[in-house]
Amino acid sequence: MNIKISGTGSYIPNIITKNADFQEHEFLNTDGSGFPHDNKTTIEKFKAITGIEERRYVEDNLNTSDIATLAAQRALEDAKTDPETLDYIIVAHNYGDVKFKNPQSDTVPSLATRVKYNLRIKNPKCVGYDVLFGCPGWIEGMIQAQAFIKAGMAKKCLVIGAEALSRVVDHHDRDSMIFSDGAGAAVLEATEEEGGILSHESATHSFSEANYIFFGKSNNAEATDETRYIKMNGRKIYEFALSHVPAAMKSCLEKSGKDIKDLKKIFIHQANEKMDDAIIKRFYKIHKEPVPDHIMPMTIQELGNSSVATVPTLLDLVRKGKIADQNLNKGDVVMFASVGAGMNINAIVYQY
Repeated sequence: MNIKISGTGSYIPNIITKNADFQEHEFLNTDGSGFPHDNKTTIEKFKAITGIEERRYVEDNLNTSDIATLAAQRALEDAKTDPETLDYIIVAHNYGDVKFKNPQSDTVPSLATRVKYNLRIKNPKCVGYDVLFGCPGWIEGMIQAQAFIKAGMAKKCLVIGAEALSRVVDHHDRDSMIFSDGAGAAVLEATEEEGGILSHESATHSFSEANYIFFGKSNNAEATDETRYIKMNGRKIYEFALSHVPAAMKSCLEKSGKDIKDLKKIFIHQANEKMDDAIIKRFYKIHKEPVPDHIMPMTIQELGNSSVATVPTLLDLVRKGKIADQNLNKGDVVMFASVGAGMNINAIVYQY
Protein backbone atom coordinates (compact mmCIF):
# COMPACT_ATOMS: atom_id res chain seq x y z
CA MET A 1 0.00 0.00 0.00
CA ASN A 2 1.17 3.49 -0.87
CA ILE A 3 -0.28 6.88 0.11
CA LYS A 4 -0.82 9.33 -2.72
CA ILE A 5 -2.49 12.60 -3.60
CA SER A 6 -5.50 11.82 -5.79
CA GLY A 7 -6.73 15.38 -6.27
CA THR A 8 -5.93 19.01 -5.54
CA GLY A 9 -7.85 22.27 -5.53
CA SER A 10 -7.25 25.91 -4.68
CA TYR A 11 -9.05 29.19 -4.24
CA ILE A 12 -7.25 32.37 -5.28
CA PRO A 13 -9.20 35.48 -4.23
CA ASN A 14 -10.26 37.94 -6.91
CA ILE A 15 -9.17 41.18 -5.23
CA ILE A 16 -5.73 42.14 -6.54
CA THR A 17 -3.75 44.65 -4.46
CA LYS A 18 -0.63 45.95 -6.19
CA ASN A 19 2.43 47.51 -4.57
CA ALA A 20 1.35 50.92 -5.85
CA ASP A 21 -1.78 50.63 -3.72
CA PHE A 22 0.41 51.09 -0.62
CA GLN A 23 1.70 54.45 -1.83
CA GLU A 24 -0.52 56.44 0.54
CA HIS A 25 0.00 54.25 3.62
CA GLU A 26 1.60 55.73 6.72
CA PHE A 27 4.39 53.24 7.45
CA LEU A 28 5.94 53.52 10.89
CA ASN A 29 8.77 51.85 12.81
CA THR A 30 7.97 49.71 15.85
CA ASP A 31 8.62 52.72 18.12
CA GLY A 32 6.08 54.78 16.20
CA SER A 33 8.61 56.94 14.38
CA GLY A 34 8.39 57.61 10.66
CA PHE A 35 10.68 56.27 7.95
CA PRO A 36 13.53 58.49 6.71
CA HIS A 37 12.46 57.99 3.08
CA ASP A 38 9.23 58.16 1.10
CA ASN A 39 6.86 55.26 0.38
CA LYS A 40 8.08 54.88 -3.19
CA THR A 41 11.54 53.99 -1.87
CA THR A 42 10.06 51.69 0.81
CA ILE A 43 8.03 49.82 -1.82
CA GLU A 44 11.00 49.51 -4.19
CA LYS A 45 13.18 48.04 -1.42
CA PHE A 46 10.34 45.72 -0.40
CA LYS A 47 9.96 44.35 -3.94
CA ALA A 48 13.73 43.86 -4.32
CA ILE A 49 13.82 41.67 -1.20
CA THR A 50 10.53 39.77 -1.36
CA GLY A 51 9.86 39.66 -5.11
CA ILE A 52 6.22 40.56 -4.44
CA GLU A 53 4.53 42.81 -6.98
CA GLU A 54 0.92 42.13 -6.01
CA ARG A 55 -1.10 39.99 -3.64
CA ARG A 56 -4.66 38.67 -3.32
CA TYR A 57 -7.20 39.63 -0.67
CA VAL A 58 -10.37 37.70 0.11
CA GLU A 59 -13.73 39.26 -0.70
CA ASP A 60 -15.47 41.04 2.19
CA ASN A 61 -18.28 38.48 2.43
CA LEU A 62 -15.97 35.47 2.72
CA ASN A 63 -14.09 34.04 5.70
CA THR A 64 -11.21 31.57 5.95
CA SER A 65 -13.59 28.60 6.36
CA ASP A 66 -15.47 29.70 3.22
CA ILE A 67 -12.41 29.74 0.98
CA ALA A 68 -11.23 26.49 2.60
CA THR A 69 -14.52 24.97 1.50
CA LEU A 70 -14.13 26.25 -2.06
CA ALA A 71 -10.62 24.75 -2.33
CA ALA A 72 -11.90 21.50 -0.79
CA GLN A 73 -14.75 21.21 -3.29
CA ARG A 74 -12.31 21.58 -6.18
CA ALA A 75 -9.93 18.98 -4.70
CA LEU A 76 -12.79 16.50 -4.20
CA GLU A 77 -13.97 17.04 -7.78
CA ASP A 78 -10.43 16.59 -9.08
CA ALA A 79 -10.07 13.34 -7.10
CA LYS A 80 -13.57 12.19 -8.14
CA THR A 81 -14.21 11.56 -4.45
CA ASP A 82 -17.56 11.36 -2.68
CA PRO A 83 -17.20 13.59 0.42
CA GLU A 84 -19.11 10.98 2.47
CA THR A 85 -16.16 8.59 2.05
CA LEU A 86 -13.70 10.89 3.82
CA ASP A 87 -12.30 9.68 7.12
CA TYR A 88 -10.63 12.95 8.14
CA ILE A 89 -10.85 16.62 7.26
CA ILE A 90 -7.76 18.45 8.51
CA VAL A 91 -7.66 22.23 8.18
CA ALA A 92 -4.42 24.13 8.74
CA HIS A 93 -4.75 27.84 9.57
CA ASN A 94 -3.50 30.29 12.18
CA TYR A 95 -6.18 32.85 12.93
CA GLY A 96 -9.54 31.16 12.43
CA ASP A 97 -12.40 33.11 10.87
CA VAL A 98 -11.81 36.85 11.21
CA LYS A 99 -14.76 38.69 9.74
CA PHE A 100 -14.30 41.83 7.66
CA LYS A 101 -13.74 44.84 9.93
CA ASN A 102 -14.03 42.66 13.04
CA PRO A 103 -10.64 41.82 14.65
CA GLN A 104 -11.96 39.00 16.83
CA SER A 105 -10.80 35.52 15.82
CA ASP A 106 -13.53 32.88 15.74
CA THR A 107 -12.36 29.28 16.10
CA VAL A 108 -15.35 27.60 17.75
CA PRO A 109 -16.46 25.37 16.18
CA SER A 110 -13.25 24.44 14.40
CA LEU A 111 -12.77 25.45 10.78
CA ALA A 112 -12.71 21.75 9.88
CA THR A 113 -16.17 21.35 11.39
CA ARG A 114 -17.35 24.36 9.40
CA VAL A 115 -15.90 22.94 6.19
CA LYS A 116 -17.60 19.60 6.87
CA TYR A 117 -20.89 21.44 7.44
CA ASN A 118 -20.45 23.45 4.23
CA LEU A 119 -19.78 20.25 2.29
CA ARG A 120 -23.01 18.82 3.77
CA ILE A 121 -21.32 15.61 4.89
CA LYS A 122 -23.65 13.45 6.99
CA ASN A 123 -21.17 10.71 7.96
CA PRO A 124 -20.30 11.24 11.68
CA LYS A 125 -17.21 9.04 11.32
CA CYS A 126 -15.67 11.71 9.12
CA VAL A 127 -13.59 13.50 11.77
CA GLY A 128 -12.69 17.17 11.41
CA TYR A 129 -10.00 19.02 13.32
CA ASP A 130 -7.65 21.98 12.93
CA VAL A 131 -3.87 22.24 12.86
CA LEU A 132 -2.07 25.31 14.24
CA PHE A 133 1.53 24.94 13.12
CA GLY A 134 2.41 28.27 11.54
CA CYS A 135 3.03 28.42 7.80
CA PRO A 136 4.09 24.72 7.68
CA GLY A 137 0.58 23.71 8.82
CA TRP A 138 -0.63 22.17 5.55
CA ILE A 139 2.48 20.01 5.22
CA GLU A 140 2.10 18.93 8.84
CA GLY A 141 -1.53 18.06 8.15
CA MET A 142 -0.39 15.88 5.25
CA ILE A 143 2.12 14.14 7.53
CA GLN A 144 -0.61 13.44 10.07
CA ALA A 145 -3.03 12.23 7.40
CA GLN A 146 -0.54 9.75 5.98
CA ALA A 147 0.14 8.48 9.52
CA PHE A 148 -3.60 7.79 9.99
CA ILE A 149 -3.71 5.92 6.70
CA LYS A 150 -0.49 4.02 7.38
CA ALA A 151 -1.83 2.95 10.80
CA GLY A 152 -5.05 1.65 9.27
CA MET A 153 -7.15 4.36 10.92
CA ALA A 154 -8.19 5.94 7.62
CA LYS A 155 -8.31 5.33 3.90
CA LYS A 156 -8.98 8.82 2.62
CA CYS A 157 -8.23 12.27 4.07
CA LEU A 158 -8.84 15.84 2.95
CA VAL A 159 -6.09 18.26 4.00
CA ILE A 160 -6.65 22.00 3.58
CA GLY A 161 -4.50 25.06 4.15
CA ALA A 162 -6.44 28.34 4.30
CA GLU A 163 -5.76 31.81 5.62
CA ALA A 164 -7.01 35.41 5.35
CA LEU A 165 -4.01 37.34 6.61
CA SER A 166 -5.36 40.61 5.21
CA ARG A 167 -7.72 40.61 8.20
CA VAL A 168 -4.88 40.58 10.79
CA VAL A 169 -2.27 42.97 9.34
CA ASP A 170 -1.23 46.33 10.78
CA HIS A 171 -1.47 48.88 7.98
CA HIS A 172 1.26 50.95 9.65
CA ASP A 173 3.70 48.02 9.38
CA ARG A 174 5.54 47.63 6.06
CA ASP A 175 5.47 43.86 6.59
CA SER A 176 1.73 44.11 5.87
CA MET A 177 2.72 44.18 2.19
CA ILE A 178 3.99 40.60 2.43
CA PHE A 179 0.79 38.91 3.50
CA SER A 180 -2.13 37.70 1.41
CA ASP A 181 -5.12 35.36 1.42
CA GLY A 182 -5.89 32.03 -0.22
CA ALA A 183 -6.67 28.35 0.20
CA GLY A 184 -5.34 25.06 -1.14
CA ALA A 185 -6.42 21.47 -0.57
CA ALA A 186 -5.48 17.90 -1.38
CA VAL A 187 -7.13 14.49 -1.09
CA LEU A 188 -4.70 11.88 0.26
CA GLU A 189 -5.57 8.20 0.06
CA ALA A 190 -4.31 4.65 0.15
CA THR A 191 -3.55 3.17 -3.26
CA GLU A 192 -1.78 0.28 -4.93
CA GLU A 193 -0.06 2.69 -7.34
CA GLU A 194 3.67 3.21 -7.00
CA GLY A 195 5.02 6.33 -5.37
CA GLY A 196 3.38 8.65 -2.87
CA ILE A 197 4.89 9.93 0.37
CA LEU A 198 8.38 8.49 0.75
CA SER A 199 9.59 10.34 3.86
CA HIS A 200 8.94 13.32 6.07
CA GLU A 201 10.69 15.55 8.59
CA SER A 202 9.33 17.93 11.25
CA ALA A 203 10.89 20.07 13.97
CA THR A 204 9.98 22.83 16.41
CA HIS A 205 12.71 25.25 17.46
CA SER A 206 11.33 27.19 20.41
CA PHE A 207 14.10 27.53 23.01
CA SER A 208 15.02 31.05 21.86
CA GLU A 209 13.09 31.29 18.58
CA ALA A 210 9.47 30.92 19.75
CA ASN A 211 8.54 34.58 19.32
CA TYR A 212 10.08 35.43 15.96
CA ILE A 213 6.49 35.63 14.68
CA PHE A 214 3.88 36.84 17.15
CA PHE A 215 0.74 38.90 17.72
CA GLY A 216 1.51 42.47 18.77
CA LYS A 217 0.22 46.03 18.94
CA SER A 218 0.11 48.45 16.04
CA ASN A 219 3.19 50.47 15.11
CA ASN A 220 0.95 53.49 15.47
CA ALA A 221 1.71 54.66 19.02
CA GLU A 222 -1.44 56.80 18.98
CA ALA A 223 -3.77 53.82 18.46
CA THR A 224 -6.23 53.71 21.35
CA ASP A 225 -7.71 50.23 20.90
CA GLU A 226 -6.24 46.93 22.04
CA THR A 227 -6.28 45.24 18.62
CA ARG A 228 -3.23 43.10 17.95
CA TYR A 229 -1.77 42.16 14.59
CA ILE A 230 0.61 39.66 13.02
CA LYS A 231 4.20 40.77 13.62
CA MET A 232 7.56 39.27 12.79
CA ASN A 233 11.28 39.73 13.21
CA GLY A 234 12.24 39.41 9.56
CA ARG A 235 16.01 39.38 10.03
CA LYS A 236 15.85 36.66 12.69
CA ILE A 237 13.53 34.54 10.54
CA TYR A 238 15.82 34.89 7.53
CA GLU A 239 18.87 33.81 9.52
CA PHE A 240 16.95 30.95 11.15
CA ALA A 241 15.61 29.66 7.85
CA LEU A 242 19.03 29.60 6.20
CA SER A 243 20.56 27.86 9.20
CA HIS A 244 17.93 25.15 9.66
CA VAL A 245 15.71 24.55 6.64
CA PRO A 246 18.37 23.20 4.20
CA ALA A 247 19.53 20.71 6.85
CA ALA A 248 15.96 19.52 7.46
CA MET A 249 15.45 19.11 3.71
CA LYS A 250 18.70 17.12 3.50
CA SER A 251 17.60 14.81 6.33
CA CYS A 252 14.22 14.24 4.68
CA LEU A 253 15.82 13.43 1.35
CA GLU A 254 18.20 10.94 2.98
CA LYS A 255 15.28 9.17 4.67
CA SER A 256 13.55 8.79 1.30
CA GLY A 257 16.44 6.86 -0.23
CA LYS A 258 16.46 9.22 -3.20
CA ASP A 259 19.41 11.18 -4.55
CA ILE A 260 19.51 14.94 -4.93
CA LYS A 261 19.66 14.39 -8.68
CA ASP A 262 16.30 12.59 -8.55
CA LEU A 263 14.47 15.74 -7.43
CA LYS A 264 12.39 17.34 -10.16
CA LYS A 265 10.58 20.03 -8.17
CA ILE A 266 10.77 21.70 -4.76
CA PHE A 267 7.49 23.21 -3.60
CA ILE A 268 8.72 25.59 -0.93
CA HIS A 269 6.56 27.89 1.21
CA GLN A 270 6.26 31.22 -0.59
CA ALA A 271 7.59 33.38 2.24
CA ASN A 272 10.07 35.68 0.56
CA GLU A 273 11.68 35.24 -2.86
CA LYS A 274 15.17 36.16 -1.69
CA MET A 275 14.96 33.83 1.31
CA ASP A 276 13.52 30.91 -0.68
CA ASP A 277 16.21 31.30 -3.31
CA ALA A 278 18.93 31.33 -0.63
CA ILE A 279 17.47 28.19 1.02
CA ILE A 280 17.49 26.27 -2.25
CA LYS A 281 21.03 27.38 -3.10
CA ARG A 282 22.29 26.29 0.32
CA PHE A 283 20.44 22.96 0.05
CA TYR A 284 22.18 22.18 -3.24
CA LYS A 285 25.50 23.52 -1.97
CA ILE A 286 25.37 20.96 0.87
CA HIS A 287 25.12 18.26 -1.81
CA LYS A 288 27.81 19.92 -3.96
CA GLU A 289 25.38 20.13 -6.87
CA PRO A 290 24.29 23.08 -9.03
CA VAL A 291 20.69 24.27 -8.72
CA PRO A 292 18.74 22.87 -11.71
CA ASP A 293 16.64 25.15 -13.88
CA HIS A 294 12.92 25.29 -13.07
CA ILE A 295 13.41 23.31 -9.83
CA MET A 296 11.48 25.85 -7.72
CA PRO A 297 8.07 27.02 -8.97
CA MET A 298 7.14 30.43 -7.56
CA THR A 299 3.88 32.31 -7.14
CA ILE A 300 4.90 34.90 -4.56
CA GLN A 301 5.32 37.60 -7.20
CA GLU A 302 1.59 37.61 -7.96
CA LEU A 303 0.00 35.91 -4.94
CA GLY A 304 2.12 37.07 -1.99
CA ASN A 305 2.51 35.03 1.20
CA SER A 306 -0.75 33.30 2.14
CA SER A 307 0.88 31.25 4.92
CA VAL A 308 -0.47 27.66 5.06
CA ALA A 309 -2.06 28.07 1.61
CA THR A 310 1.09 28.73 -0.42
CA VAL A 311 2.34 25.14 -0.86
CA PRO A 312 -1.00 23.44 -1.72
CA THR A 313 -1.94 26.33 -4.02
CA LEU A 314 1.43 26.10 -5.75
CA LEU A 315 1.05 22.33 -6.17
CA ASP A 316 -2.45 22.70 -7.60
CA LEU A 317 -1.36 25.33 -10.13
CA VAL A 318 1.59 23.25 -11.32
CA ARG A 319 -0.47 20.03 -11.54
CA LYS A 320 -2.99 21.84 -13.69
CA GLY A 321 -0.46 23.51 -15.98
CA LYS A 322 -1.14 27.05 -14.84
CA ILE A 323 2.46 28.14 -14.25
CA ALA A 324 4.68 28.72 -17.28
CA ASP A 325 7.55 26.26 -17.79
CA GLN A 326 6.42 24.12 -14.85
CA ASN A 327 4.90 20.64 -15.06
CA LEU A 328 4.83 17.27 -13.34
CA ASN A 329 5.20 13.85 -14.92
CA LYS A 330 4.41 10.39 -13.64
CA GLY A 331 7.24 9.14 -11.43
CA ASP A 332 8.69 12.58 -10.67
CA VAL A 333 10.24 12.93 -7.22
CA VAL A 334 9.37 16.23 -5.54
CA MET A 335 9.81 17.84 -2.16
CA PHE A 336 7.48 20.01 -0.08
CA ALA A 337 9.17 22.25 2.50
CA SER A 338 8.15 25.05 4.83
CA VAL A 339 9.20 27.20 7.76
CA GLY A 340 7.12 29.45 9.97
CA ALA A 341 5.82 30.55 13.34
CA GLY A 342 6.81 28.33 16.17
CA MET A 343 9.52 28.24 14.81
CA ASN A 344 8.43 25.15 12.91
CA ILE A 345 10.06 23.41 9.97
CA ASN A 346 8.91 20.44 7.93
CA ALA A 347 9.42 18.64 4.64
CA ILE A 348 8.01 15.75 2.63
CA VAL A 349 9.61 13.80 -0.21
CA TYR A 350 6.90 12.58 -2.56
CA GLN A 351 6.93 10.51 -5.78
CA TYR A 352 4.27 11.67 -8.21
